[in-house]
Amino acid sequence: MEMGKKIRQLRFKAGLTQEQLADKLGIGPQSVSKWENAAAMPDITTLPLLAEIFGVTIDDLFDLTAEQRLNRIENRMDAEEELPADVYREFEDFLQTELHDEKNKQRATEIIAYLYWHRCNALGQKASRYAKEAIAFQPEKKDSYWILSKTDGHTVWDWNMANHAKAIAFYRELVEANPDKSLPYTYLIDNLLADHRADEAERVLEHYSALNGAHPVMKRVYRAYIALARFDEPAADKIMEELLAEQPENDAVLFETAQYYAAKADYRKAIGIYEKAFAADPKRPRFTDALDAIAEIYEIMGDYAQAAKTYDRILELLENEWGLSEETDSAVTVARRNKARVLALA
Repeated sequence: MEMGKKIRQLRFKAGLTQEQLADKLGIGPQSVSKWENAAAMPDITTLPLLAEIFGVTIDDLFDLTAEQRLNRIENRMDAEEELPADVYREFEDFLQTELHDEKNKQRATEIIAYLYWHRCNALGQKASRYAKEAIAFQPEKKDSYWILSKTDGHTVWDWNMANHAKAIAFYRELVEANPDKSLPYTYLIDNLLADHRADEAERVLEHYSALNGAHPVMKRVYRAYIALARFDEPAADKIMEELLAEQPENDAVLFETAQYYAAKADYRKAIGIYEKAFAADPKRPRFTDALDAIAEIYEIMGDYAQAAKTYDRILELLENEWGLSEETDSAVTVARRNKARVLALA
């Protein structure tokens, strides 16, 4: 349905004349007439008030399909770091309704989880900023330190707070319910390794390796990390070096090898292999993961000029290969902000 017809329908439903609607909007009645006759469209700044008068969402004015609205919600979260409160509530109300529609339930469940995480992340960034300010005022007071462990993933000392037992229990149940699905196994192994539960990780890896969907590179890489979890660094190094020697042009092998050396704080070696992984990646557009890691390593090493140059490469990739700009995607905004931050440190 055209927007003009939709406005006419909603005006009739609200029991308003064109003059009454125009008066509420602070415009001339001829403007409403033009909208309804498709001779003109409402100004974008008018849409929120128009939706408020009719008691509908802005999306309702466009008469979008449920699939279009789901796409719009997802795309807007991709593009913006924080949603205005009224937009957040509009999206939440729509998604809660779609959870009861069998046709859209799965997609709506995924997107409402994204919506809540998106809001948590936006609020978490604010909490982080104020917690750091509070700590700067009173460095000896513990109250705000725990907030950073939640918002920024800072390490906590107490084993009972730092272990991943609850995550392991969740992924173990997921694996048992989906024994033929490969992805849950990887998350189970990851969390087992984080807690140095090497024997359990090895048993899970055996099951994972037998699946058709198991990643051939990760089957080898996990064996190296299991060796590390057993504090056998020479054995772990040998596994990774043999894998790299066998497949020196495989971008997945290169990337995982770089990850391995970065995790060991062998930063120079990691940078060189990340660069090879980025160059060997045949996909277009390429992801920024390797460059993100390189930029972070340079910052850790205190080479802020090189970190800034790497963020320039990230911005170039986002613009030229992904077609993104600061106006359309938050990833560009974040990269620009990171560049400015490291330049300020230089």
